[in-house]
Amino acid sequence: MPLLSGQDPQALAQAAQVLADGGLLAFPTETVYGLGARADDEAAVAQIFAAKGRPADHPLIVHVTDASAAQAFAAHWPPAAQVLAQHFWPGPLTLIVPRRPGVGTAAAGGHASIGLRCPDHPVALDLLARARALGVLGVAGPSANRFGRVSPTTAAHVLDEFGPELPVLDGGACREGIESTIIDCTRTHPALLRPGTTPRVMIEAVLREALGLPLMERDETSPKASGTLASHYAPYAVVSLLSAAQLTQRLATFVADSPQGEGLAQAPVAAVVGVYSRTAPPTRPGVLHRTMPAHPAQVAHELFAALRQFDAHGVRQIWVEAPPEGPEWDGVRDRLLRAATR
Repeated sequence: MPLLSGQDPQALAQAAQVLADGGLLAFPTETVYGLGARADDEAAVAQIFAAKGRPADHPLIVHVTDASAAQAFAAHWPPAAQVLAQHFWPGPLTLIVPRRPGVGTAAAGGHASIGLRCPDHPVALDLLARARALGVLGVAGPSANRFGRVSPTTAAHVLDEFGPELPVLDGGACREGIESTIIDCTRTHPALLRPGTTPRVMIEAVLREALGLPLMERDETSPKASGTLASHYAPYAVVSLLSAAQLTQRLATFVADSPQGEGLAQAPVAAVVGVYSRTAPPTRPGVLHRTMPAHPAQVAHELFAALRQFDAHGVRQIWVEAPPEGPEWDGVRDRLLRAATR
């Protein structure tokens, strides 16, 4: 049963049973598709790490139906977490809280804290509710891709990544397109660990205080939160983040390699560079262009799909015009900077 319809109650029941039985299942959320297993079963969670090729000390985000289910994983529920959950759940916001000893150890990567969120997607919420009725308190669900690679935003992306053996619950294209905002609530003053599509200014307005900066990790190779490594979300092609002037200069001097021969017609030049920019560049042989939308939400929605599309065309480099300044672009900028880090 590789592909299950999220609109089919029987398929949803089947998917929930896979989780209850300790199996792996890809499922949709409003951010990206997750690779899920029940978070209270260490053997089930181990399958996630193995399938992704992800180090076992890198924490996973646990998806829950609501704040009451989240508290089953928490040693205590900080006031900041309560306020944020009330205002932003269901939604693309992950809360890091102290972990209850003996619960979700593998999902938390062995850390004393754990990341929790309630997704804002009807198929995900239906799945979580059905799984909870079968005794599954939460579902660990990192992005359904190989470790460090571009996150999937459609069921087809997941199938491309893992093949037909993995059951995939199809809920259509993800609305947000990049992963959730992560807030560390284990500190006296909450801190932003990863920007997303939930604006910082809205979070600070709800908390009535400014968000702090993340503390330096004792071991940067073993992060406290998912998706916060310097290099992440990377396509196979090398990504360069460029200013508009730098992009124009590169294109002006770019010449694609092509076979030439006296008396022979020049063969078509395959695209070797992908360009993702807000303005169309001059036509160049060997350059594949995709227009970047003007609104940050639209860019977030299509960003990972665009990077995957360039990879599918076999380009060796991807030149991306840097997004405008401003906090509304923080989530997109974060993903691009990590994709461009090698």
